[in-house]
Amino acid sequence: MKNITDLIRGWIRKAESDLENARMCAQCGKALDTACFHAQQAAEKYLKAYLTARSLAFPFVHNLEKLIEICSESDPDFSSVKSLGADLTPYAVELRYDDEFWPDITTVRHALDAALAIKEFVLMRLPSDTADRES
Repeated sequence: MKNITDLIRGWIRKAESDLENARMCAQCGKALDTACFHAQQAAEKYLKAYLTARSLAFPFVHNLEKLIEICSESDPDFSSVKSLGADLTPYAVELRYDDEFWPDITTVRHALDAALAIKEFVLMRLPSDTADRES
């Protein structure tokens, strides 16, 4: 059975993979909708890493605002990133299946910036032995 540190590291590893996928999609310029999806997924997994670290139960949802609300129960400062979550949430499902959603590179950069801001916000609140803060 995995311990809590292993679970946190697992969430972070998956989040880093999503960030890398978002970056690669943005660089190729041909899968910008997928870049937005992976940016949302990365932010979601960082939030779930925080919730795991605090032993807070969370639903397996893609709604970042909901996850941030739960994080705020432990740390009210999470309310400062709620708007970033609101920006990213539609990329998980709603826009993922919208045949008219074809973002431009500015939209993708905004999504990546939001995901990176959530990443940094979360990593500063995790135990130092759970994540490489240089990634």
